[in-house]
Amino acid sequence: MKNIDSFSHTRGESIYVDDIALQQGTLYAVAYDSKIAHGKIRHLSIDAAKSYPGVEAVLTYLDIPGENQIGGIIPDEELLAEHEVHFCGMPIALVVAKSQEIAEAAAKLIQVDIEILEPITDAREAAKNNKLIVPPRTFQIGDTASQWSHCTHIIEGIAESGGQEHLYIETQGAYALPLENGSIKIYSSTQGPTAVQRTAAKVLGVPMHKIEVDVTRLGGGFGGKEDQATTWAVMAALACKKLKRPVKCILDRMADLRMTGKRHPYSSDFKLGLSSDLKIIAYEATFYQNAGAAADLSPAVLERTLFHATNSYCIPHTKVTAYSCKTNLPPNTAFRGFGGPQGMFVIEAAIAKAAENLGIDASVIQQKNLLQDGNVFHYGQIVNGCEAHNCWDTATDLFEFERERTAVKEFNKSNLLIKKGMAIMPICFGISFTKTLMNQARALVHVYTDGSVGISTGAVEMGQGVNTKMLQVAANIFSIASSKIKVETTNTTRVANTSPSAASATADLNGKATQLACEAIKKRLLKRAAIELSALENDLELKDECVLHKNVPTEITWNKLVMSCYLNRESLSESAHYATPEINFDSGKEKGHPFAYHVYGTALFIVTVDCLRGTYETDAVKIVHDYGESMNPFIDKGQIEGGLVQGIGWMTMEEVVYNKEGKLLSNALSTYKVPDIYSVPKEITIHPLKTKGSDLAIFKSKAVGEPPLMYGIGAYFALRNAVLAFNPSHTMELSAPLTPEKILMNLYA
Repeated sequence: MKNIDSFSHTRGESIYVDDIALQQGTLYAVAYDSKIAHGKIRHLSIDAAKSYPGVEAVLTYLDIPGENQIGGIIPDEELLAEHEVHFCGMPIALVVAKSQEIAEAAAKLIQVDIEILEPITDAREAAKNNKLIVPPRTFQIGDTASQWSHCTHIIEGIAESGGQEHLYIETQGAYALPLENGSIKIYSSTQGPTAVQRTAAKVLGVPMHKIEVDVTRLGGGFGGKEDQATTWAVMAALACKKLKRPVKCILDRMADLRMTGKRHPYSSDFKLGLSSDLKIIAYEATFYQNAGAAADLSPAVLERTLFHATNSYCIPHTKVTAYSCKTNLPPNTAFRGFGGPQGMFVIEAAIAKAAENLGIDASVIQQKNLLQDGNVFHYGQIVNGCEAHNCWDTATDLFEFERERTAVKEFNKSNLLIKKGMAIMPICFGISFTKTLMNQARALVHVYTDGSVGISTGAVEMGQGVNTKMLQVAANIFSIASSKIKVETTNTTRVANTSPSAASATADLNGKATQLACEAIKKRLLKRAAIELSALENDLELKDECVLHKNVPTEITWNKLVMSCYLNRESLSESAHYATPEINFDSGKEKGHPFAYHVYGTALFIVTVDCLRGTYETDAVKIVHDYGESMNPFIDKGQIEGGLVQGIGWMTMEEVVYNKEGKLLSNALSTYKVPDIYSVPKEITIHPLKTKGSDLAIFKSKAVGEPPLMYGIGAYFALRNAVLAFNPSHTMELSAPLTPEKILMNLYA
């Protein structure tokens, strides 16, 4: 089944927040933000902006009726700055005017006198000064301290990974409408409708039932709209409440780049111990996460870094510690992979350095240490349903690793100024929110008297195809044509208390809830059919919009059966709740069973580097991926390709740069480079691994949103190997992204 949004997307008919037809009297809101990274506000002058023709109001923290607080995990972030600013881009005031142009012009008239304080932009410096978002956390298994003396090889080093701009096509935005009795409806470009609802209610000083949040779809999210969409929705709602007028707040691209957080940069120390036969005995790592000026989702991102610190490997003695460091940058936030990639990069860096020191290929160490069933993760979960060896072995056979390795070596012998590099990247990624309570979802399903069906869930469609999968669930259970089913917008009034669409768990959680609702309705339908046919319920089934009795079609069609239930006053609606079973985690002990299942895969990378210019091409990426039993291979393949290229971008070309004063320098698409059609791999091969899937995945179709991004790490090491083939005596830092400029400098270092 094709993505149900493809038709409207390609015709330009899909509706996003900025496409919603405006109500009469709509106003426009523009945030005035700090140009200083850290300082105390001495005086704020808004009079000139307020008197500008067409301006309806200029709001500051003094105009907030409830709490001036938008922090989700920790209440440490003001909506509008009160007495101090903590990053360049921090909102100070909100200009509301009759047009976007007027609001922008008036915002330029605001003046603020700020006493400049010394900013901190480096995570290690923040840790040194004990500026932490939360206390450090440590996951461990075994006893690393006692094991170093048993190690034949010990490797130590530093690994650095940079930030990454989400660069969703649709910028942050919201449209707030006043309703009766002081209620407000917010159309928001958010991955977390309930987060917007909860925070807006708190800021406005009203109960949550006064706030309705509706989301049709997002033009991309990648985690950047899980928490940070809340700011702009609440601003629109604040102005709407104050002025009792519809208010639209849509960021332009420059403002979005400047004012929003990115993927967290990490600076990490590692120590790896190997036996004489290259088994990893012990591993220690310390992660310094650059959280930015407020918590946002940093504590949760940090936790997932710890969970994924050992990637696909069994390491009996592991100790990993992470610090969430408070700096004067925009609060960094969720990004596809949610801390997992940063953790995986460090263990892969440690293995790569060990291999270089020993004069062997990193794949030798990787393969020897792959997980298998019965192993124990360092957070206490027992490995079950492991496909690490299966993925590796299948990839080895299909893609002929040894032949490719030999071909690369032969090419490099014959070419002086062009070098090839090869690397293998295995992945193991846990699926579930690591905060157990978030692993729940609800669905509301209506069957109408004409036989059509409406589905409401907490899932937000943002290009990943989740609406298509929800439709498939209903179509499969009812055995009706997809044209009879509509997936409604995500709305906090229809489906309340939702978890955000994140953590690769959206299809599983909401799909399972939809499945429960549809099966409950189906059971009632078949009970009615049994009465009318004087048959046993167990002898009946729905197939192709007809009731079958012992596999023989009857005269009762889907439409007739639906109407019969209605005439007999039987419910054709169902609300269902799903909570993932088995999972748990004790953060006091840092042990538990946090994941429903894991996704595995293995990728082969081959790259070519021009050693005169430092430029490069990705010749091929060949992947064996653990889909489970994919319910939609077309959508899942697209997710793997997209995640792969986004991961390659993070590792090779996307360089987020701030100066020491905390000002973003990579502040436009002329200074921030993302992969385009000319920089993606020339060849991408994706082979689905044949597996049984997991019963905790919807229809045993494993989650596919985040895991593929981790494959991109392989691009870094393939490029590194090509550089070292040209300059073998160079001791190369482990620092990503490996941009063409960095490659050129390393080629001739």
